[in-house]
Amino acid sequence: MKEKGLTVYGTLSILLVLLMISSIGALAVPQSLDELLKEVKKGRAAEQIENAERLKRFRENRSQQAAVLAKARKELELEEQRGEQLRKEYEENLKAIEEQEQILFKAAGTVTELQGITRQVAREIKNIISNSLVSAEKPERIKQIEALAKAKELPTPGELHTLWQTILEEMVESGKVSQFKTTVITASGEETVKQVTRIGTFTATSGGHFLRLLPESGRLIEPQRQPPYRFQKLAKAVEESKGGETLPMVIDPTRGAMLALLVQKPDLKERIQQGGIIGYIIITLGIIALIIAVERFIVLWLTDKRIQRQMKEKTPDKNNPLGRILLAYTENPGVNAETLGLKLDEAILRELPRIKRGLRTLGILAAVAPLLGLLGTVTGIIETFQSITLFGTGDPRLMSGGISQALVTTVLGLIVAIPILLLHSILTGRSNQIVQILDEKSAAIVAKIAEKQGVSS
Repeated sequence: MKEKGLTVYGTLSILLVLLMISSIGALAVPQSLDELLKEVKKGRAAEQIENAERLKRFRENRSQQAAVLAKARKELELEEQRGEQLRKEYEENLKAIEEQEQILFKAAGTVTELQGITRQVAREIKNIISNSLVSAEKPERIKQIEALAKAKELPTPGELHTLWQTILEEMVESGKVSQFKTTVITASGEETVKQVTRIGTFTATSGGHFLRLLPESGRLIEPQRQPPYRFQKLAKAVEESKGGETLPMVIDPTRGAMLALLVQKPDLKERIQQGGIIGYIIITLGIIALIIAVERFIVLWLTDKRIQRQMKEKTPDKNNPLGRILLAYTENPGVNAETLGLKLDEAILRELPRIKRGLRTLGILAAVAPLLGLLGTVTGIIETFQSITLFGTGDPRLMSGGISQALVTTVLGLIVAIPILLLHSILTGRSNQIVQILDEKSAAIVAKIAEKQGVSS
């Protein structure tokens, strides 16, 4: 082991010497071994001096490094304290954040609920405004409500104020009568600017015609069929009023629904068409009966006037029944009372067909008209049952044709029969009065002749 150590030491010594020689060789090349030894010792001494100085500097820097280390340790302690404080603050902030998140969640739920309620109210108000006549006068407000109903963000205070103002405006306008100019679609399909009178949110008129609002376009349209004339007359009076007056007026509380049903009500022509061919037959019979009744009224009135004139005159006139009966008396002056009575009866019998002409026909028509109405009722019921058999009872409109015919023909039959019956009764009474006058006059003549013959005998 000792030899091995010496060998290693010798090798290191040789390497050190070679190193020193190589480092010194750059400065000067020794000429002998003594010079080489001196140079080695000189270099050794310089190295020792340098190492001593380096050791001195290290020892001097050691105190500085200790101070730096102490400072670093102090800073580390301060940072550790600061880190602990920050950790506590982080935990406190994290707890505060959790509390704020809960508050935010509750507030967000309230805000979401507010947004949903606002959109729901806006949609409901939009439906009301779309069907309101006020929108025809103020069409711009519907756009604001539509935007609010479709908005996905939280409404602003201004939008909420607009919604509230629109609701209040609708309430106020429902009690006002307003006149304005707007485009109206006429019954012929033309668009014309007209003066429109609006009665609240219920009725709108122009030129005496009632108008309806089209919710899809916000335009006013004039229906082809209008309510009865008495309603149009009221509307015309309201339009022409100068204000400050109290006038009667009809309104539609359903905002157009009742008006639509009212204009769909069949008129007289459509009612007659619902009666079918039987209805036309009944009406034809009624017209014939009316013509006969008018003719009989005229004839009987003229006959009565002529008889009254003949009663005031002594000379018989052939243009009236009483005159013709008196002629039968004057043309047979020498006959006895019995024969004259027979001749007068004969004359009266000849006048009866002229006096009672058409009365039997009126009686027959008065009896036939309700029977035809009953016939139409039966056929209408048959048609209704056929519709039920084919299509069932799901759609009442399929049965309306037969029901209409059944009811309309009955009504037409009664409408025709009742007046005919009354006319027949009146005309029969008038004709009986004329016949009674003729009987009285003929009886008076026979009595006068019989009296004369009794006295002469």
